[in-house]
Amino acid sequence: MLQANHRVKRYQKEKVLGEGTFGIVNKAKDTKTGQYVAIKKVRMGNSKDGVAIPALREIKILQDVRHENLINLLDVFGTSSNINLVFDYCIADLEQIIKDKTIALSTAEVKGALKMILCGVAKLHDHWVLHRDLKPSNILMDTQGVLKLTDFGLSKLFASPDRKYTNQVVTRWYRAPELLFGATQYGTGIDMWSVGCIFAELMLRQPYFPGDSDIDQLSKIYSALGTPTEEEWPGVAALPAYVEFTPKPRPPMRLTFTAASDEALDLLNQFLLFDPCKRISAHDALNHPYFKKAPLPCSPNQFLEKVRSGRLLLGSDSHHVVSQVETDDHLSKRRRYSDFGKRRLEF
Repeated sequence: MLQANHRVKRYQKEKVLGEGTFGIVNKAKDTKTGQYVAIKKVRMGNSKDGVAIPALREIKILQDVRHENLINLLDVFGTSSNINLVFDYCIADLEQIIKDKTIALSTAEVKGALKMILCGVAKLHDHWVLHRDLKPSNILMDTQGVLKLTDFGLSKLFASPDRKYTNQVVTRWYRAPELLFGATQYGTGIDMWSVGCIFAELMLRQPYFPGDSDIDQLSKIYSALGTPTEEEWPGVAALPAYVEFTPKPRPPMRLTFTAASDEALDLLNQFLLFDPCKRISAHDALNHPYFKKAPLPCSPNQFLEKVRSGRLLLGSDSHHVVSQVETDDHLSKRRRYSDFGKRRLEF
């Protein structure tokens, strides 16, 4: 798998799409198929058997779990100093789409996007994989309008509920409150919280909880959702980095999401429950009445046409998979976790 000079020659590199501390992503043409691909070249060294751990995770997961809404690992080959991962070539990411205000997303298009995201997450969870870094920039759109989850460098297989994991995962704005409080035993609920944040962002066209620090992140969550009680979230006070906040009442979600349907608000609320054991699963979310009431979710092709109606793809050499090079580059920024201690804070 890792020895193939003929595979190196097979791909004609055209341009650099992105660079990070551990590698580079190039746009290339597959001379065998005529299709464009994205090649992530990962540097060897300082890792298990000479291969970067995030790359090994990505290879393992994407070879074992395949789905339309997961980025497709097309090929893997090596050189003396690098391992190369060949992916689908994608033309935009969801963060770019959300930020482009010339793209007016309708209810059907928000539903279509959320449905594709949930299908990818459901497939991962069915195979006991936690993504652990779901966010709009890690959701790519291919040339057919299909959204695909990417960047599996922080992903992890989960099994026993007693097993402990690092809480230094998930970009802060999409990080579940149990992680902010230092939880090391967690499950699919952390991904579902992230999906809820993405859903909110699709409706608002801006991040829902854009915290500047872990404390500020919790403050913004509590301002929007109220302060949880021990009855609402059993065991919260026992988490390693628990902080007691001045109680805040929960304002009606309708004040923020003025155009959302009752079904949309109900689904959003189920994503963003404080108790991770009570958060809705990906499969249950896909069966929620939100997706059954008109307007129905748009097709990928309809989603693509809407994106094309804006400025994002005009005059651009459609790109992405750039976010896949960010795992190591931004890890230190993500890992600003506080050893709060149990103290009372007022905000």
